[in-house]
Amino acid sequence: MKKRQKSRREECPVARSLEVVGDRWSLLIIRNAFDGIRRFGEFQKDLGLSKSVLASRLHALVSNGILRVEPSADRSAYQEYGLTEKGRGLFHVVVGLKQWGEAFLFSQNEEHSVMVDRSSQESVHTLELRSQHGKLLTPNDVVVKKVRVREGSRSKIPG
Repeated sequence: MKKRQKSRREECPVARSLEVVGDRWSLLIIRNAFDGIRRFGEFQKDLGLSKSVLASRLHALVSNGILRVEPSADRSAYQEYGLTEKGRGLFHVVVGLKQWGEAFLFSQNEEHSVMVDRSSQESVHTLELRSQHGKLLTPNDVVVKKVRVREGSRSKIPG
């Protein structure tokens, strides 16, 4: 199978994101990091993938600033992997994939996991997209507009 060539300056934010975290193993590693897995051996045991594939994906996630290598919390010789701010920014992506999978890939009576608020143990509502005024939005309610950044400024101007 021919591998797609990356453009030097991909304009689509979805395509750019997929270049960094778009393969199955990377997303599952990120999911596991949110679930508290921090050590190489724990990732390998849970995911069941080879050491070389895991090492490659962890290296890429660290290189891209999604994970960072930290000393072990128990002061042992082991290193651990922790989510960076950039990595924690993927929380809604992982939750969205989880909720989509539950809605469309499980039969009605099939068991699956549930997200609950850690302190209250109340169930978590489905992710929603809302306008600035609180209106619930559907795919039919939104359109993507290109923005251009004014030179010398970080403000974005609709193009």
